[in-house]
Amino acid sequence: MTRDIAVVAFAQTDVRRTTDELSEVEMLMPVLHSVLDRTGLKTADIGFTCSGSSDYLAGRAFSFTLALDGVGAWPPISESHVETDGAWALYEAWTKLLTGDADTALVYSYGKSSPGSLRDVLTRQLDPYYVAPLWPDSVALAALQAQALIDAGDTDESALAAIGTRSRRVATLNSHAQIRGPVPQGDYVVRPLRTGDCPPVGDGAAAVILAAGERARELCSRPAWIRGIDHRIEAHSLGVRDLTDSPSTRLAAERAGAFERPVDTAELHAPFSAQEVVLRKALRLDDSVRVNLSGGAIAANPMMAAGLIRVGEAAARVHRGESDRALAHATSGPCLQQNLVAVLEGEPR
Repeated sequence: MTRDIAVVAFAQTDVRRTTDELSEVEMLMPVLHSVLDRTGLKTADIGFTCSGSSDYLAGRAFSFTLALDGVGAWPPISESHVETDGAWALYEAWTKLLTGDADTALVYSYGKSSPGSLRDVLTRQLDPYYVAPLWPDSVALAALQAQALIDAGDTDESALAAIGTRSRRVATLNSHAQIRGPVPQGDYVVRPLRTGDCPPVGDGAAAVILAAGERARELCSRPAWIRGIDHRIEAHSLGVRDLTDSPSTRLAAERAGAFERPVDTAELHAPFSAQEVVLRKALRLDDSVRVNLSGGAIAANPMMAAGLIRVGEAAARVHRGESDRALAHATSGPCLQQNLVAVLEGEPR
């Protein structure tokens, strides 16, 4: 049996450089209340709950269990967790609803990057035998990708600067974005990437509610139906990959049905300006497609939530009637290693 699943509500925090005065639970609670209020649901009405976060950011094992205090895990609930961006938690919840075991699902994710050195923490994603011992940080690896694109003639530094400038300009319309408006391109962080090519470090959380069939129509006047969703992964070793291309993104998009008909908007999880170049090519997005109207990850990049926010932003645009067919992309790992693509549609008006 095939079930139609839709995103029926989305909420997110303002992304801030530091949230020293808040615990993860305190940061998450307003988002959970907000997303439930938008549907009129209570925690007891949710059939399945799935979260995304990382113990490496929190600095303690099983930190996600503390966040369940914000959800309310008693009486016992059907719950799961993924140790990655919340977009993958959404994928798990989607598969759960497809089985018919539940009609509604709450998906949330959060990350506090400010307490430590994010560039160093992310080295734990690397091949532990050949790459991690060298301690290349996340910006250095992104710079390798950017330089490969420049060497291949796919972009140049001025074009990369234009991507960052455009992203932060449109982010002025997004009250949740961390960096908005004109920002100097700045000095080199790791050549050829300057400050303006890199995402800010920030803390934030997001949540969505999924619902199946008629339940979705009851909860939302214009549900964002998930017409397709898929995720794929590149080889772990950077040395065997072409960093100027993303075959996993292309395959995920193909399996999600993204190439069957044109999309009118796209939310791309491209933390570094050069990664948008790669994704546009892999996803066959031309200038007719409105990309990252929220400002994208260059304007706000809360670790473990930025990918889920891309899905949420695309869905919210469908809810408001500003988009009829939207593409959402999420990534995890160095140089676009893991990629998820979802296609969202609103019913004809």
